[in-house]
Amino acid sequence: MPIPHSAPWWRHAVIYQVYPRSFADSDGDGVGDLPGITSRLPHLAGLGVDAVWLSPFYVSPMADAGYDVADYRDVDPLFGTLADADALLARAHELGLRVIVDLVPNHTSDEHVWFQEALVAGPGSPERARYVFREGGGPDGAEPPNNWKSVFGGLAWTRVQEADGTPGQWYLHLFDDKQPDLDWRNPEVVEEFHDVLRFWLDRGVDGFRVDVAHSLVKAEGLPDWTVRTGMLGDLDEEPPATTDPRTKELGPMWDQEEVHEIYRGWRRVLEEYNPSGDPDQDRILCAEAWLPSQERTMRYVRPDEMHQAFNFQFLEMSWRAEDVREVVDTSLRAADEVGAPTTWVLSNHDVVRHASRMGLPVGSPRPNGIGTASEQPNPVLGLRRARAATTLMMALPGSAYVYNGEELGLPDHTALPDRLRQDPAFHRTAGVELGRDGCRVPLPWVAEEPSYGFGPGSRSWLPQPLLYGPLAVDRQEGVSSSTLELYRTLLRLRRQHDLGVGGLHWESGWGPDVLAFRNAREDGRPVTVVANLGEDLLELPADLEVLVASGRLEDGRLPQDTTVWLA
Repeated sequence: MPIPHSAPWWRHAVIYQVYPRSFADSDGDGVGDLPGITSRLPHLAGLGVDAVWLSPFYVSPMADAGYDVADYRDVDPLFGTLADADALLARAHELGLRVIVDLVPNHTSDEHVWFQEALVAGPGSPERARYVFREGGGPDGAEPPNNWKSVFGGLAWTRVQEADGTPGQWYLHLFDDKQPDLDWRNPEVVEEFHDVLRFWLDRGVDGFRVDVAHSLVKAEGLPDWTVRTGMLGDLDEEPPATTDPRTKELGPMWDQEEVHEIYRGWRRVLEEYNPSGDPDQDRILCAEAWLPSQERTMRYVRPDEMHQAFNFQFLEMSWRAEDVREVVDTSLRAADEVGAPTTWVLSNHDVVRHASRMGLPVGSPRPNGIGTASEQPNPVLGLRRARAATTLMMALPGSAYVYNGEELGLPDHTALPDRLRQDPAFHRTAGVELGRDGCRVPLPWVAEEPSYGFGPGSRSWLPQPLLYGPLAVDRQEGVSSSTLELYRTLLRLRRQHDLGVGGLHWESGWGPDVLAFRNAREDGRPVTVVANLGEDLLELPADLEVLVASGRLEDGRLPQDTTVWLA
């Protein structure tokens, strides 16, 4: 048996994202809630994950599904109470699960008390200085302060009506107009979030996932930027030829140098809660930073800043052997340069699920939603590739993230009626962008129950497609070929062989369409991983035992779009 390692838990953890609205509903109102999550935590413990990340459950008018926070220190009644949050934390820790909560620092809700005070206080007030208010352009101030566009479509500025009824200043919102951006050059904002961190740390949370971590600070003077930029790349249909944010520069609203000092301050707050420096007691920060290169992303995880950052290059990669290998290599190299772990992620609440995305032709642009008029993915091929990609991902050193429902092989709801869509991106672009609703559909737990066991009744805030029934937890449990049992096996073997703290060594001689590598600790037995992305059946070494395969082997040979672990 290998010697137990002493690496901090977050360097190798598998972290499961729970989208609270869609995980489990305890009261039958059709919306998932904290008691529902608590009741299903044994499923996650049985799956074998190390931690749970909860998307926002704070008080919110839900203009952007909770990412518009009106009170950072309380639970929205839709999801329960603070007592429910405490009960969830206690139960998770009892089951050996750590809990990471989402924090949204770029903006608040327009219903936050600070913003309401800013509207009343007027121009030049300390209350307005907490947000990005500016005078408008033109002789009467009727033009926005600059030409920035919202990630969700339309202008990034909204004009307010002053207390005397006259048109007044404009406020910045990189996202929805109900999400005004905070001014992070204001020390009061900095101190407020230190206090929010301590509030949740005192309640026992184990860390924070930081929403759009690379935004916060905007360039001095708020210079014009010609295109509407998303968190990774342009969203305009015809961006200027001189502008390519993936390879040159992002707009002045992203990745400003001053943001790093903010996170150094956050790191100091977290370290107050582990004065002995015990790695097992580390509270962590994970950055959601959509940046054009791994090198820029890794600046957020230098030793005195965050602990992790999402690896969106891995999520965006094409299912080609050379592309996968390049992303893995650049990810590991960039992380090594700053002494940080790499993270791996294939799905989350903002993107089309990989079981659907990978059913589209290889090299297709990643769609922002799939609807009835869209090219429909091949569901069989998509799931086959998704299982192969996940099996490869779970063998890579570092930390991995799983999005709720992917362990069931859930696809997106690709036939969701437009009239039921709730994503603000869909409405602000007049349906040009379908948005993220398709990946947020409530989970199926019991095939024969109303709402597939999501709640005690038949209601669900988004309709579940009929194909979710056969994919319900109770239909997959104990079925050796099911996606659920594949995930359980992968996580058990990953932990058994310490793959999260291993070292990766590529093997040659397998052909251009094959990915083959060994992962092992220096004192451990190596696991050989082989992914066949080519059309030909692949002979496997006769002297190695099959530990797990993403799909059925054919006479001991590895078919296309299948990954195997050997030892």
